Amino acid sequence: MQTLFTANEERRVNANAPLAVRVRPKTLDEYCGQDSAVGPGTWLRRAIEHDTLSSVILFGPAGTGKTTLARIIAHTTRAEFVEVSAVTGTVKDLREQIDAAKNRLVINGRRTILFVDEIHRFNRGQQDALLHAVEDRVVVLVGATTENPFFEVNQALLSRSRVVELHSLTDEDISSICRHALASPDGLAGKYTLDDEALARVCLLAGGDARSALTTLELACELADARDGRGGDGPIAVSAEDVDQATPTRAQRYDKGGDEHYDVVSAFIKSMRGSDPDAALYYLARMLEGGEDPKFIARRIFISASEDVGNADPQAILVAEAAFKACEVIGMPECRINLAQAAVYMALAPKSNASYKGLARAFKDVREAPARAVPNHLRDRHRPGSENYGDYIYPHDYPGHWVAQQYLPDGLERGCFYEPGQIGWEQYRWEYARRSVDGQLLLGGSPQGEQGV
Repeated sequence: MQTLFTANEERRVNANAPLAVRVRPKTLDEYCGQDSAVGPGTWLRRAIEHDTLSSVILFGPAGTGKTTLARIIAHTTRAEFVEVSAVTGTVKDLREQIDAAKNRLVINGRRTILFVDEIHRFNRGQQDALLHAVEDRVVVLVGATTENPFFEVNQALLSRSRVVELHSLTDEDISSICRHALASPDGLAGKYTLDDEALARVCLLAGGDARSALTTLELACELADARDGRGGDGPIAVSAEDVDQATPTRAQRYDKGGDEHYDVVSAFIKSMRGSDPDAALYYLARMLEGGEDPKFIARRIFISASEDVGNADPQAILVAEAAFKACEVIGMPECRINLAQAAVYMALAPKSNASYKGLARAFKDVREAPARAVPNHLRDRHRPGSENYGDYIYPHDYPGHWVAQQYLPDGLERGCFYEPGQIGWEQYRWEYARRSVDGQLLLGGSPQGEQGV
């Protein structure tokens, strides 16, 4: 129960708290953005308003309102609201809270809402400790995480909870939050003004993160205050230059171990495969700006050279190898130029996944079809009885370095695995290979011998 003394203490603490804490919404009506998750008519909004919340995992990027939503629940609910740190909390701490919740339920009939921020930081043992309490509704779990809960949270715990995804805030949301902070008595109380250009810079630098936007706004106001240096009346104008000085670099959403990492890498690979050099360069820049290991990027290019370009352009794998070597020998920041060259090369190169698909078909036959014997004339000759294997015909003894001969095991026909692409070196060679030599199908080499095609 809050007393006059605790209220005074809270006011003193809030007076020195960051702007993002001071203007944090206390009701759903004050909450900005996330209409798909907590807008009118949604399950979560009805559950909060009617105090019938069941266990929920709030999932979304930093600064999208997960902790704020938990605080709104705390202000709204008649249940006991307790918080456990996923960073410093132990299994013992969890069990103490669960025991206290059980006593509260038995003695007073009062529910307990347990908030766990960054729940993905709990290890398996800590998450398992919550299972029975959540299943029996001894506690109602509200977990918050920036990581995909379907990968980071135990499936057993997920099955007992509902996952609600929050998305990055729009520039309109960020603008509304900043204007509220400028006017709010708990915030900047009308002491400062921002023109449209300065506000647009705050939104741009925030990258959809409300906490980052409010931090930038607070720092820019402090800079404007120091620059103004006057004691007169009237609000102080905060300029775009003040904003840029407060946050000289734009916030980039790129977590090298999280969803953003995999999303951007996936888009990078698909852009090269889709022959879009602009998109490939954009996602390359996103990864490098986010601090990605350049060798990781080079490995993805190396894979794409064979999987997506293949023998439509056999030089692609050499370009990819050179880019990987450059990352090892040169390192950042210069090797980003090598990566850019290689990424653009892969995007512009003719495409063929014939080798990739052919190997997949061959694997399928090896794993699922009956065992097939190697033709006798192809078998190793270093064993007793090999003289009875039949004659192997040496292709280099024949014009064009080719001679008709069975290579596939019985039961397989030529063309069963490999189907050439329609463009590039691969198609060129395949078309030549289909020309006849002395009435036979030429499948390699050329009548010109060493000259090739």
